[in-house]
Amino acid sequence: MSKSGQITLRVQSPEGTKRIDVDPTDTVCQLFEKIYDVFQLTSFGFSLFKEKNHKDELFSSRSKTVSSSGIGHGDMLYLAPINGVSLQWNNPSTSTATQNFSENKSEPVSMEPVPSTSRSKSGLTVVARPLANVVEDEVDQHLWKLDGKIQRKRDEKLCRHGANGCCVHCSPLEPFDESYLKEQNIKHLSFHSYLRKLTAGVDRGKFLQLEDISCRIKRGCKDHPPWPRGICSKCQPNAITLNRQPYRHIDSVVFENASLVERFLNYWRSTGHQRLGYMYGRYEIYSDVPLGIRAVVAAIYEPPQESTRDSIVLLPDERNSLVEDLAQNLNLRRVGWIFTDLIADDMKKGTVKHVRNIDSHFLSAQECMMAGQFQNQHPNTCRFSPSGFFGSKFVTVCVTGDEKNQVHMEGYQVSNQCMALVRDGCLVPTKDAPELGYVRESTDKQYVPDVYYKEKDSYGNEVSRLARPLPVEYLLVDVPASTPLTPQFTFFASDNVVPFPVENRMIDNQIQEFSSLCTYMQQFGPDQFLEAVSDFHLLLFISTMDMLPMKDHMPLLLEAIKSNDRQKALEWAKSEHWATVEQLISATTASSPLSSNTMAFGSDSMGSISSDIAGVGINDRPGTNLNAAPNQPLWTCPHCTFLNPAELGSCEMCNLPRM
Repeated sequence: MSKSGQITLRVQSPEGTKRIDVDPTDTVCQLFEKIYDVFQLTSFGFSLFKEKNHKDELFSSRSKTVSSSGIGHGDMLYLAPINGVSLQWNNPSTSTATQNFSENKSEPVSMEPVPSTSRSKSGLTVVARPLANVVEDEVDQHLWKLDGKIQRKRDEKLCRHGANGCCVHCSPLEPFDESYLKEQNIKHLSFHSYLRKLTAGVDRGKFLQLEDISCRIKRGCKDHPPWPRGICSKCQPNAITLNRQPYRHIDSVVFENASLVERFLNYWRSTGHQRLGYMYGRYEIYSDVPLGIRAVVAAIYEPPQESTRDSIVLLPDERNSLVEDLAQNLNLRRVGWIFTDLIADDMKKGTVKHVRNIDSHFLSAQECMMAGQFQNQHPNTCRFSPSGFFGSKFVTVCVTGDEKNQVHMEGYQVSNQCMALVRDGCLVPTKDAPELGYVRESTDKQYVPDVYYKEKDSYGNEVSRLARPLPVEYLLVDVPASTPLTPQFTFFASDNVVPFPVENRMIDNQIQEFSSLCTYMQQFGPDQFLEAVSDFHLLLFISTMDMLPMKDHMPLLLEAIKSNDRQKALEWAKSEHWATVEQLISATTASSPLSSNTMAFGSDSMGSISSDIAGVGINDRPGTNLNAAPNQPLWTCPHCTFLNPAELGSCEMCNLPRM
């Protein structure tokens, strides 16, 4: 031992052995940092062991010292990469950029990609060095480039300097300033404001901890038999105390225009049954909240489902991947889900009951679990997380009645703690109380950690309660949902056009079939092809038509819609593939007694459009007279050989036109 009281340790690594001088009172975390410096590593992704066979691991800790860990003068430690990840060592030939990073580790964390983070086996991030291979969302990349400061004007009453000066009364505020957020009635920090707050300290985020919560036993522990025969503190998940999340990943949900929601609500208005849909749109910077993000909804896709007045059951969706591809080609992504919970109150006044309130519930436990499942399926990429993901931008919108008995929308997200409980199968709903969830008890098949929440007792003292049951309000983060004053239109919408039927609606006048396409297309002129096809539900239908699926021929059309290029759309309309569809449309409309003229897109000539067919119902459309006399002559369908009555213009079985 040296005169200064320091001890010398030997550290063996795949690159050789080096000596390190440490103070016995240094923390184990400081020991990790000195090893990082001496070996000139570019990542903290390594573990230390006291034994050569990689047993008796030394965990990084800011409270445990070197001496209390049982390490003495002359001891040998063994360095090994975490999970087999290869470590990189700096050397004299390393680039200047890498050398500067190594020499200035105390400088503020750069927002450009730098070496990866380290993570101890306890599940906590030790040093927050952003992951280099994580590609964050475009909106996140833009926000990282912004200063984020809240600018303030010169205060005429308090400022005593000139117009170009600055003082404490008018200097810019941090985006996480509590007084400003309280003045603006902003309940939650934006996620980027939260990150700026964590990186604003003296250490500049060097020890930023984004905890990846896990409720499962860590696998691979060889100190005891597997659960339920044994468990230890190294593999046992920590107990969880639920806290109301101070930040949110999405600060607002905006529907481009009111017709989007009205089109979705038409199903409930027609049947009285509830409805669920997936919202497709994009993420944008939201200036009303410092460093905020909003989800802009451009379309609502309704998956196969069975619904009643009180329930919704999702069915397997064979077209899910096709819908995702279609949205991706239109620069859209699934940003959330929306569902109705509407009960009619007064049919004459058009009012609905106010059932979700502070005395009942905002989201039920079952809905919270579903929201958590969706958020786990759509994680948020984050460079400050060891896994490359943290939280989710996926939002939940519930359409229900407000205190004035009017239809309105409520937006929510569930917390990261709820996501972990749902992902690891720890949370279940209660049978009779929708506002209460229940944390499972441990069984021989699954170990469940203790989960607590805090509330005030009758004396005003804050006490911990076991989450059996659990008020789901501890899991919720509310998100405002609205429509803008100035509507936007990614897809065409007009009050003068009957929209194309929405998919998977098995009710009259709302079934997607070829006759629906014929009826819809007749509402547009020959130079309005772009407007006609600019409909998410129509695009999905023509890409999956039974007689002529167009999905392999649609990239150019989708590019025209995405860029709003009318000429490019008309050129696509002249293609051979669409010409075949137009011929089928012409044959169908020509055989109709209510329509004697046809039209063609992309050409200079067209016939007059029948104004009667637009209002024809599904059961009344031409060629579907189901009450034909049995002794009338029949014709054979050339497509499916089905025998049809003479007055039918299209086949009753396959719905293709009589050629």
